Amino acid sequence: MALQEAFEKQGNWLFRKRSFLPLLIVIVGGGRYIFLLYHETVAVHYWWVDFLFLCVGFFGLGIRILTVGFTPKGTSGRNTGAGQIAEQLNTAGIYSLVRHPLYLGNFFMWIAPVLILTDPWFTLFFCAFYWLYYERIMYAEEQFLRKKFGDIYLDWANKTPAFFPKFSLYKKSDFQFSFKNVLKREYNGFFGLVFTMTAFRLVGFAVSTQQLYLDMPWIIISFIAFVVFSVLKMLKKFTKILNVEGR
Repeated sequence: MALQEAFEKQGNWLFRKRSFLPLLIVIVGGGRYIFLLYHETVAVHYWWVDFLFLCVGFFGLGIRILTVGFTPKGTSGRNTGAGQIAEQLNTAGIYSLVRHPLYLGNFFMWIAPVLILTDPWFTLFFCAFYWLYYERIMYAEEQFLRKKFGDIYLDWANKTPAFFPKFSLYKKSDFQFSFKNVLKREYNGFFGLVFTMTAFRLVGFAVSTQQLYLDMPWIIISFIAFVVFSVLKMLKKFTKILNVEGR
């Protein structure tokens, strides 16, 4: 198989399995964290230090919010199923700055728990793994878009960076920001981020002090996240409040 076809095949396979990546990061990162704690090469941080790391994750969530909030149904940023879907090409708003804003947002969200380890080697490992993993996915997506939209896609791709935004290219989106759309699609990621960060702190205290403990600020953060998640989950499942026409 030629390298081009191999990259595309691997990317499509990884695209279908992309929901398992956060779980893999948690398992590997959690194991590394326990190892470092056990050998006393890292300690549990003050609550505000891990909160700063959480803010890095929220920065990534913010990128996703800007993407999802201005993205209509059927565009290249809404293919959430098992295969590639794009009824139209989205080239305005955040897509005028970078071709893969969702994956840029994911990077900051997933590196947040990695930073808790304060392990430069594991951080470098994560960055390299993330790039190799998503390089294939981005390649497969772009092959799909190139075949479907031809020169329209090439004109956009030739001037728009794949991963590192170029702010001078900004073009205002033609769509209004949909807060409902954000609430409907991003509450799982919000809760998953807070839950993962909280779990790392619980593990840290359990290994270092041999007791289950969580400081009050993180109890409050976790409680708020759980309430927000539960309310939005019920609204999405049992009502049509979060439905938006055309999205």
